[in-house]
Amino acid sequence: MEAVRYLYLLRHAKSSWADEAVDDHARPLSPRGEAAAGDMATYMRREAVEPALVLCSAALRARQTLAALALAGEVYYEDGLYGAGATYLMARLHTVADDVGSVMVVAHNPGLHDLAVACAGEGEPGALARLREKLPTGALVKLSFAGPWASLVPGGAVLEALVLPREL
Repeated sequence: MEAVRYLYLLRHAKSSWADEAVDDHARPLSPRGEAAAGDMATYMRREAVEPALVLCSAALRARQTLAALALAGEVYYEDGLYGAGATYLMARLHTVADDVGSVMVVAHNPGLHDLAVACAGEGEPGALARLREKLPTGALVKLSFAGPWASLVPGGAVLEALVLPREL
């Protein structure tokens, strides 16, 4: 029997546009984004979401979102996740060691949304429809699949949950 893996995809929380001169990579969270990240942290503690490995974009808003979660797992900040498309993200996940049971990717749209939609082959129909429509800032997607990370393919995962900050 193949081990079940869990993939969490977290879009960074809402960023600030207060200073339009700030480089996109250096944009911080807005007050609304900070609150949403805090709400997501509370949800994750309540649901015992503790990924063993976190792959986080090096962009400031992604790092700040992750910092609010106060996770205990191993974290890699990767420049390649900034602006990454679904193909890159999938290829990166294929390199995860087989002894890692759960991974969280903290990154950006459209790549993160495209990856979530591509992977989710099953799940509650209403949740699948909502996921296909949009992945808002601060949203968390939980996917599961059986087998090694290298076996993750489009349509090969089950959408377990789609959590939006505004619903918390």
